[in-house]
Amino acid sequence: MNEKYYITIGRIISSWGVKGQVKVEPLTDFPERFKKLEKVFINLKGEFVCCKIESITLLKGYFPIIKFNGVDSKDKADDLRGCYIAVRREDAVKLPEGRYFICDIVGLRVFDETSGTYIGTVKDVLQTGANDVYIIETDAKSEILIPAIRQVVKKIDFENGIIAIEPLEGMF
Repeated sequence: MNEKYYITIGRIISSWGVKGQVKVEPLTDFPERFKKLEKVFINLKGEFVCCKIESITLLKGYFPIIKFNGVDSKDKADDLRGCYIAVRREDAVKLPEGRYFICDIVGLRVFDETSGTYIGTVKDVLQTGANDVYIIETDAKSEILIPAIRQVVKKIDFENGIIAIEPLEGMF
């Protein structure tokens, strides 16, 4: 199965208790979404495996504690440590206009809107709280940090795989 059909929403960080529950680190801005899930896909060695959910509780209102069907012991839960949890793209939370999934931003090519100069490719996205920051890898394998703010990011074109920016003075 192709990873483009899935959105990662969490990572299993440990077993929880002795009955097969797992503690999950949410990788979403919407951790409460876990409470509505009936099934997820666990990425096991590059293959997405559908897992039905028996129960979910939120620890401290943030960390999902999930009990999967068929995972009935601490040992089985420990085997899932480090695995990523995903949902199908069509089941993902609908984002407001102008917000994007990080997995869709990574890999886009970045160009200076004014000069048309190729800057590099988005390697990763840092979430700083105030605004996201795109880590751009240049052809020379150096990194440039671009704030994901309206004054800089002028256009995101998923169809053509590009981001057009207007660099702030002194950015480079």
